[in-house]
Amino acid sequence: MIFGLFKQHGALNSVPVFSAFEQGITHLGHTAHDNDLNADVAVIWSVLWYGRMAKNKAVWDHFTKQGKPIIVLEVGALKRNTTWKVAVGGINNEAYFGHTTNNDDVRLTALGIRIQDWKDTKNTNSIIICGQHQASHQWRNMPPVSDWISNTIQEIRQHTDRHIKVRCHPRYPFNFNNTKTNVVKSMPKRIDIVQDFYDFGAELSNAHCVVNWSSNPAIEAVLVGVPVFTGPDSLAHAVANHSFDTVETLVKPDRQQWANDLAYTEWTVDEIAKGIPLNRILNKINT
Repeated sequence: MIFGLFKQHGALNSVPVFSAFEQGITHLGHTAHDNDLNADVAVIWSVLWYGRMAKNKAVWDHFTKQGKPIIVLEVGALKRNTTWKVAVGGINNEAYFGHTTNNDDVRLTALGIRIQDWKDTKNTNSIIICGQHQASHQWRNMPPVSDWISNTIQEIRQHTDRHIKVRCHPRYPFNFNNTKTNVVKSMPKRIDIVQDFYDFGAELSNAHCVVNWSSNPAIEAVLVGVPVFTGPDSLAHAVANHSFDTVETLVKPDRQQWANDLAYTEWTVDEIAKGIPLNRILNKINT
């Protein structure tokens, strides 16, 4: 097969990942071409149609119209800037990562990921609502982010008066119509420019729960023991709360199998260069 790699539309941290993926293609006996719109498979960075990655939307539409698969590379949630998502058709629950159910804990252990105990939420403080970028493919068919935030606050207020902190996406600040009390908005604070780390971990220390539709914050929260509310496309949906009537009696399911399976959705650069994640998704590409 011929894989078309659209490297020039990637984020700055995508360079070594694209390079490794190209090595993986060759390792498995396939061919990689740069910017080949006639390729059998497209390989793009993220599904955020914004900034450097905005032109990926045209690539996505072109291959989708032809019924050809699209592999998406993206920063991971397990070990940011160390593990990377590799999937067909997206980066969340809509995507295909290969065999991702009933996996063992070998890979989770090898990555050094430890599932922290669920927090005792009786005396915790804020409900954190994490916004997403409106230009993302993940957000298609959704209302404007500002409207979703306002509606979510109204739903939460039917069940609790707890403090609510609305946390904007780092690259998508927004205003929202808030008529409720005890609600504040915050912008993420960058704590490492090189690694592009933000202060979300610190905010989770006293969080009652996290509300996030379908992006990485829900995964991060669940792993450190903070209950979450998500939409169905979130990779954390299987261990999430799904209705705000449980906001004061939060569901805290067993997470071991979920975490085992999640560990097979992200890969190191070395593993990508060996073609390991590509080999796991080839059956989807060949169908």
